[in-house]
Amino acid sequence: MARTPSKMLALGTTAADFFLPDTNSNEWKSFNDIKGNHGTVVMFICNHCPFVLHVIEEIVRVANDYRVQGIGFVAISSNDAIAYPDDAPEKMSEFAFHHKFGFPYLYDETQEVAKKYDAACTPDLYLFDAQNKLIYRGQLDDSRPKNGIPTNGNDLRNAIDSILYNRSVNPLQKPSVGCNIKWKNTL
Repeated sequence: MARTPSKMLALGTTAADFFLPDTNSNEWKSFNDIKGNHGTVVMFICNHCPFVLHVIEEIVRVANDYRVQGIGFVAISSNDAIAYPDDAPEKMSEFAFHHKFGFPYLYDETQEVAKKYDAACTPDLYLFDAQNKLIYRGQLDDSRPKNGIPTNGNDLRNAIDSILYNRSVNPLQKPSVGCNIKWKNTL
């Protein structure tokens, strides 16, 4: 497993729109379909990455805690499903069901959405405010596989709380670390 850090998209960047199939509902979703009244979390994940598997339960807890407070959540897989069949749409649906996702899990087959967000790894997390401006990007928390730190979602939770309680967001943000996005061979 290659340890790849987030590229840390510039704060203030406007959320890129998308229109992707949801493997949970078989509907197509855009950014406006999933955005929350107070903010939106866009997460690049996949099914097989050990970094994602390590934090997926906490990601679902964070989503469950904050969706009722007007924060929208969406997960997107942009991995090459031909080279990595565990990340194919039918497997995404199984993964979402198994982990009890209460949010869409979209398939970015062309990988264009990952490129628009400058996503580099899984998990790679982005929090946009009510005006669709990026206010946080990076890690869920300091926990990594085998480092002994329990998952608690503190970094993302603190950023979301900043939106909800009208506090300034800490500009010192740590990149996420995970498996690299499995880009298609374009040769």
